[in-house]
Amino acid sequence: MPSNKVLKVAEQMKRHLNEILQREVKDKKVGFITITACEVTNDLSFCKVYYTVYGPGYSERDAAAALERAKGFIRTELAKRMSNLRKMPELVFTVDESTKYGNKIDAMLADLNRRD
Repeated sequence: MPSNKVLKVAEQMKRHLNEILQREVKDKKVGFITITACEVTNDLSFCKVYYTVYGPGYSERDAAAALERAKGFIRTELAKRMSNLRKMPELVFTVDESTKYGNKIDAMLADLNRRD
């Protein structure tokens, strides 16, 4: 179970990452990415960043490539905003599958309701 400090760091990172992606990163493919969660290891060495891609014409593959290209810049900006950390965790970007799963469940329930 993560400590309170780790949970606070993860929440701060999520907030700052969303700000950085919306305001600082110039790549158009990053414009429709939303950070949904951050999981930081107890030793603060890695941060798994979950994201979703919204908007027509934006694919997860393009978003993943854009995030990888901008990873160094994002990490530098994040370090500036979180100066209370001695070492900035390594960022690992992962597509959040929970929204797809939730949409699939909603569609299945809607289909069941139509059959009744």
